[in-house]
Amino acid sequence: MFRRASSQILRQVVRHSSTDPSLILERSINRVQLLGRVGQDPVMRQVEGRNPVTIFSLATNEMWRSGEGEMNQGSGDVSQKTTWHRVSVFKPGLRDVAYQYVKKGSRILVEGKLDYGEYVDKNQVRRQATTIIADNIVFLSDNFRDRT
Repeated sequence: MFRRASSQILRQVVRHSSTDPSLILERSINRVQLLGRVGQDPVMRQVEGRNPVTIFSLATNEMWRSGEGEMNQGSGDVSQKTTWHRVSVFKPGLRDVAYQYVKKGSRILVEGKLDYGEYVDKNQVRRQATTIIADNIVFLSDNFRDRT
């Protein structure tokens, strides 16, 4: 334990005292929290030579009132926009729980990080994809309790 702590301190000293830009690392944050409803039952996929992944969609809603007044007051028209998110679960224990218990219509909270990537579709067209890589799922609806 002492050896690990001392090696971390040494690395930080080297980073801070070095003029080599490749050794200077900054901390950053890539965190996402989504609260919404599941759009489809999850599917588990496995590409040859890789770990399986559980994938499902999650809908979040944004509401606003046009015209005068606040959202809680009675004047103006209420508008709503639904955004669909692709959620991928790679973490072994969570992946299996998500596959077994996440169901269409479930209300869940997903915590994770954003990931941007590319893939080639069936027409050989390169596409961009944004995915939420989940590292925690909190079940909020009764759907979870009904299935245990």
